[in-house]
Amino acid sequence: MDELTRRRFLRASGVAAGAAVAAGAGGLGLAGLLRTGSQERVDTAHEGKLVLVTLYGGNDGLNTVVPYADSAYHSARPQLAYAPEQVLHLDDRLGLNRTMRGMKQLWDDKQLAVVLGVGYPRPDRSHFRSMDIWQTASPREPIPTGWVGRWLDGTNAPPETAVSFEPVLPPVLAGETRAGACVGVGGLELPPGITVDSISGLGEREAGESEPQARAAEAYRNLLRVEGLVRGAEQHHQTEPAGAEEPLATGPGSRSVLETQLALVAQCVEAGVPTRVYSVSLDGFDTHAQALAGQESLLTRLDRALSVFLGRMARTAAGRQVTVVVYSEFGRRVRANASHGTDHGTAGPVFVLGPRVAGGFFGEQPSLTDLDDGDLKVTTDFRDIFGTLLASVLNADPDRYIGAGYRSTLLPLFRPG
Repeated sequence: MDELTRRRFLRASGVAAGAAVAAGAGGLGLAGLLRTGSQERVDTAHEGKLVLVTLYGGNDGLNTVVPYADSAYHSARPQLAYAPEQVLHLDDRLGLNRTMRGMKQLWDDKQLAVVLGVGYPRPDRSHFRSMDIWQTASPREPIPTGWVGRWLDGTNAPPETAVSFEPVLPPVLAGETRAGACVGVGGLELPPGITVDSISGLGEREAGESEPQARAAEAYRNLLRVEGLVRGAEQHHQTEPAGAEEPLATGPGSRSVLETQLALVAQCVEAGVPTRVYSVSLDGFDTHAQALAGQESLLTRLDRALSVFLGRMARTAAGRQVTVVVYSEFGRRVRANASHGTDHGTAGPVFVLGPRVAGGFFGEQPSLTDLDDGDLKVTTDFRDIFGTLLASVLNADPDRYIGAGYRSTLLPLFRPG
């Protein structure tokens, strides 16, 4: 077979060419990653690791952390409110949704922190703008970099430092000069007749090529290196003794997308992959109609995935360094709509979970009667949470990466030592 050069491959494969251009422009959005021969291993057992769980659509915080003792909650949502006996009580005012029994156990084990009333100044009810604000940590104006991406820039980090197991690279992992890697869970689809081995030379620079082509070569090298790390994690997982992993779900096809993503995270952590930040997600939280059943189904998936993942992480030293953060772009309005659902709102709870977490409530539960045009008033700025994660998990200066001159107030979310 004739030697396959990058130019010939790019001419033959429009899909691969598009991926290379996207990667060279600052993202690593190839659906899967290519194989590498890199054997470098790094001891990461004692490094903090962060897993960002994004709930797309705007999760209804009032029916997730339920103010069951507040009469205003029941009067605003006569068809949607949970009775006190239906809630998993956390104290005499607030409780978890009845589907979240695994997270209730984490609360009892003091491994779940619930940050109340989280949002940002001058709320925007657009899904896209609001999620952009959360991921870039820039509520004043749109900017092209995420808060994790800026940390990647500042530490001159290789792409495997931050990995997304989502279909596309989220803005939170995009920096100005660095970006995380996007690893699709479905594997790489190559054109007919093309094998992984045959394209191993695509990352080599060629004499006389332009700067964009050189950047594409660098992108391929990054893709190959990260794929090698993930492949190594999979091989490590396959050699684990029987019983080393709890099944995430039973029955064919029963594992949710989030469970699959977190299983990949678990494999990487256990194999010593030098990734510090992982991004995973669960979609479908835009519950405008018949919200009870829809949200309960989603929260059941979330609860099961997180509970099993954290149980698995508790078994190893590296896993015990993992912190999970669960957030959504906004909460919902206090009053139910005419379709037995809720519309786009503002503040909501954020969950922080893991063995290093100091469990309990943080922040102030917003009033359900002192509202801002029908919405909850924000009592905790989301940047204080992200600043705390930068400082306590990534050992970074939060004020350097949160941006826009904001000075984070660090929250006591973590146990000392």
